[in-house]
Amino acid sequence: MLDLKQFGIDMWSDEKIFSFRKKLLVWYDNNKRDLPWRRSRDPYHIWVSEIMLQQTRVDTVIPYYKRFLEWFPTVENLADAPAERLLKAWEGLGYYSRVRNMQAAAQQIMTEFGGQFPNSYEEISSLKGIGPYTAGAISSIAFNLPEPAVDGNVMRVLARLFEVNHDIGNPSNRKIFQAMMEILIDPKRPGDFNQALMDLGSDIESPVNPRPEESPVKEFSAAYQNGTMDRYPIKAPKKKPIPIYLNALVVQNKDGKFLLEKNESEKLLAGFWHFPLIEVNDFSQEEEIDLFHQVSEESIYFGPSPKESFQQDYDLEVNWMDYQFEQIKHVFSHRKWHVRILAGQVNDFHEFQDREVSWLSPEEFKDYPFAKPQQKIWQAYQRSGLYDSQA
Repeated sequence: MLDLKQFGIDMWSDEKIFSFRKKLLVWYDNNKRDLPWRRSRDPYHIWVSEIMLQQTRVDTVIPYYKRFLEWFPTVENLADAPAERLLKAWEGLGYYSRVRNMQAAAQQIMTEFGGQFPNSYEEISSLKGIGPYTAGAISSIAFNLPEPAVDGNVMRVLARLFEVNHDIGNPSNRKIFQAMMEILIDPKRPGDFNQALMDLGSDIESPVNPRPEESPVKEFSAAYQNGTMDRYPIKAPKKKPIPIYLNALVVQNKDGKFLLEKNESEKLLAGFWHFPLIEVNDFSQEEEIDLFHQVSEESIYFGPSPKESFQQDYDLEVNWMDYQFEQIKHVFSHRKWHVRILAGQVNDFHEFQDREVSWLSPEEFKDYPFAKPQQKIWQAYQRSGLYDSQA
């Protein structure tokens, strides 16, 4: 076991730990939220909820969770799900590699575990996309195993309880909080103990505007008792996301359908359908190019404009609209998209045989997975009133 004293942490006596567990669980029993996944001990249901809840608010997750289990009620259904149906179920949640990993794990369960969800921490950890936190949550909640589930909320609470002088954002420090939880966790009610700390960390001990005076365990909190709440947890500021500048080409044909393309790369948003996107260095340089009229000789060295690139790539003659749309912004974990919309119409159009490109009516959009940036682009286009005026 990790020696916590070398990290400046003095753990409590057994008596104090017992008292802490009792206070925390009494509070949880009286205040826990009634959430759909808490009404089930099915490890599949708990797994789905835990993956969805990573970096997503509870109220956002609830409708996604219910729909996901309606579409894929069993591990076998998930293992066999068509890729587009799977992405459609996850549409808007982000971090799409997670649902792909879930399907890979479901296929593992079918082939390696005979279709039965594994019931040990080690076997659960062997599934694709399941790390220590998720393995601990499933093990403790579904199977009542005394395994910690250490997430950001739990680390925040522990950092304040013990005045932990180690950055909770540094992955190498996770082992410190894991070792603390192995000592603190209630062996009789490990699942409730883990969830109690998560609830405490997401509400009363939240990162923004915490209410420590309302904490059921404030008498145990060194930071509260010493007036150092503002110093904990220690966390270095995040790096700013890298800006990416894109032009979205919203092109409509005479039948009222729009050109959509499937992202067939293995990179960001793979498998999703989107309006054609053309990346540029930035928009300030491009503003020197007249996007809607002939390119001046002085601007030729900048290369083809987005509309020219589009017409060349898709072999379409587009009548571009001279309209200024609102700019779209979307933040991923490590990058920030700045998207400018260019809209146009074509009278003569053709189908595409060599790649996944289709003309789709807005009524058909519901059958295709759209990532959040594409939803924002379509919403901005609708707000312009251009689509309504052509309907």
